[in-house]
Amino acid sequence: MIVSKARIRQLRTMAHGLNPVLRLGEKGLTENVLAELELVLEQHELIKVSIANGDKDQRKALTAALCQHSGATLVQIIGKISILYRPAQQPKMILL
Repeated sequence: MIVSKARIRQLRTMAHGLNPVLRLGEKGLTENVLAELELVLEQHELIKVSIANGDKDQRKALTAALCQHSGATLVQIIGKISILYRPAQQPKMILL
């Protein structure tokens, strides 16, 4: 999904107060993590994911894999936190 730069800025602002709802640990991407990712994206649309281990390049690769698998858009990566957005089938967020 292609999102404009203005929409990305708006999503970053909206995500500022959120806490991570998904955490990746030592085991990395598992079927359970991917299933949970689908659930939380459908429920929340805009989420933070905490990636606990690995260096910067590994975290970027894991984030890219999450986005590719779920069809989500990467909003921002800050340290160990990635912000993802995917509109739900019944959108809950109103973006201007």
